[in-house]
Amino acid sequence: MDAALDRLVEQLQAARADKTALDIRGGGTKAFYGGPPSGEPLDVTRLAGISSYEPSELVVTVRAGTPLADLEEALAEKGQCLPFEPPRFAPGGTVGGMVAAGLAGPARAAVGGVRDYVLGAKLLNGRAELLGFGGTVMKNVAGYDVSRVLAGSMGILGVLCEVSLKVLPVAPSTLTLRLEMDAANAIRRLNEWGGQPLPLNASAWWEGMLVLRLSGAGAAVRAAQAKIGGEVVDPMLAAGFWQGLRDHHDEFFVGALRAVAGGASLWRLSVPATTPPLALSGEQLVEWGGAQRWICTTAPAATLRQAAAAVGGHAVLFRATDKSAGAFAPLAPPLDRIHRELKRAFDPDGLFNAGRLVPGL
Repeated sequence: MDAALDRLVEQLQAARADKTALDIRGGGTKAFYGGPPSGEPLDVTRLAGISSYEPSELVVTVRAGTPLADLEEALAEKGQCLPFEPPRFAPGGTVGGMVAAGLAGPARAAVGGVRDYVLGAKLLNGRAELLGFGGTVMKNVAGYDVSRVLAGSMGILGVLCEVSLKVLPVAPSTLTLRLEMDAANAIRRLNEWGGQPLPLNASAWWEGMLVLRLSGAGAAVRAAQAKIGGEVVDPMLAAGFWQGLRDHHDEFFVGALRAVAGGASLWRLSVPATTPPLALSGEQLVEWGGAQRWICTTAPAATLRQAAAAVGGHAVLFRATDKSAGAFAPLAPPLDRIHRELKRAFDPDGLFNAGRLVPGL
């Protein structure tokens, strides 16, 4: 790692001297997400490899340029996984990109998101200083828990070099059920089940069909199946469905990509799980027990953001050919100030990933 790290430090020092904006780049699989990339590419893929892995401690420390597929393969060999199911939109995605984007898959509502599994991190800041935060154990932190702040920061604070993650064993039993019902009933039932001790790991509703994934001890899964009912989905078909949903390769997202190419936009709305179906035009898919709504539509950005804000949520412009309306919802003044002060502390010259998370940063 030393030679690769030394090279990055030299590039950062040169960029700072020349006031050159940088675009931190791993596999480039999430370039579509957030604001458009700009600046000189800074390749971090040479920072690759698993630094340490203790299966008995459920902790792995991995360099940021490591392909996500390599990490997941190493974990699978020990019967372990990243339970938050980070999306793999295309081959080549890296661990650093996974943390920087902070995106999670179908199990997010049940197990938590990326930041819930980040234990520690090493970061090159805008002064080309290598900083370390956190460690390899879960603990309470006074003040900013910087290693977790990095999750979802879109690389605007610095170059992530290494991260320590908590991992979990693969569930011993998994079962997928399918039930026909409309969106309103699906959301109501999901919230009813969510208040009960059921091993409900993931859910998705689209076009009159609710699909559930039960995951945990075999006895608990069988008991939940008897309680919920529905049709059992063949394990091979179920695995393909959840992988497609996770990686955005299933029918809904393939159709959404075609629509986006034709001028529509794909929005991700985060709302309270009990929110009734939203009266918005376009195709809708409901995930995370009702808390995440995907909408592919030609409606104006203001319509989506007002609808989300009206129920206490927010809207992200996930994919579009025109992101002039901004990818993320505007921040309230206190949050905007915190973002700008953090940026100033870590990247005083504004070198990293300008505009990817917040306009003007």
